[in-house]
Amino acid sequence: MTIRRALGYVAEHALLIALAIIFLIPVVFVVLTSFMGGHQTLTGALWPHPFQWSNYLTAFRTAPLGRWFANSLLYAGGSTLLMLLSSVPMAYLLAKVRFRGANLLFFAVIVAMLLPPQVTQVPLYVMWAQLRVVGTFWPLILPHLFGNAFSIFLLRQFFLSIPTSYLDAARLDGNGEWGVLTRVVVPMAKPGIAAASIFMFFQCWNDYYGPLLYTSENPAHWTVAYGLASFHGAHSTDWGVIMAVTTLATLPVVLVFFFAQRTFVEGITLTGVKG
Repeated sequence: MTIRRALGYVAEHALLIALAIIFLIPVVFVVLTSFMGGHQTLTGALWPHPFQWSNYLTAFRTAPLGRWFANSLLYAGGSTLLMLLSSVPMAYLLAKVRFRGANLLFFAVIVAMLLPPQVTQVPLYVMWAQLRVVGTFWPLILPHLFGNAFSIFLLRQFFLSIPTSYLDAARLDGNGEWGVLTRVVVPMAKPGIAAASIFMFFQCWNDYYGPLLYTSENPAHWTVAYGLASFHGAHSTDWGVIMAVTTLATLPVVLVFFFAQRTFVEGITLTGVKG
């Protein structure tokens, strides 16, 4: 029985390692290609010979990467902040406050989460055009001030796992609902809030459709995702430089997840404790 368990343990971990290698192959391919010269990229070579480090210098000289990164950080950071300001109170309301119509409101959140964003794009674009803010970041950031359906759902599920006895004790100490939220729920829900923040940050950082719709005519407001697509179209023959730009665009997301992975995984795990 012990040998059988050991073999099962080895087989399970070997499968996980194999899956990890499969998922890493495209990333390794992109990074290696970023060090290849133009004479190598279309020959089927798998290893750069020699390593052409100048591709990264060419990427910075050819594309305004600093401005793209700053714009993406503004878009993703601003959207994440507004999402937290609006979605955390709403999720707390749905999870811990009893009121008439709570189930109907939660059903509306589910419907909003399942609704394709393309359905509402035409009336929203007309509204932003009438407000004369097309070409800026306002149409991309401001909607998150009114909540994000997926974030509300995720945070609500996490808040449900917090024992109600802690909240009742805070109410007995004289705290109102806002005090309970800020002094009890938010400190206890840091993993769930971190998970929702990372989801929102990644979504906005990788968003191509929104910047294409609202900022494509203003190069000063291009993000990394849209700028990378335009760079690909303008330099379709220099794959080494294209992959260098792609690697640089992916690096911030990888670093954020690397340093926040423990909190992120904990938040996702605890979200499903209680439904």
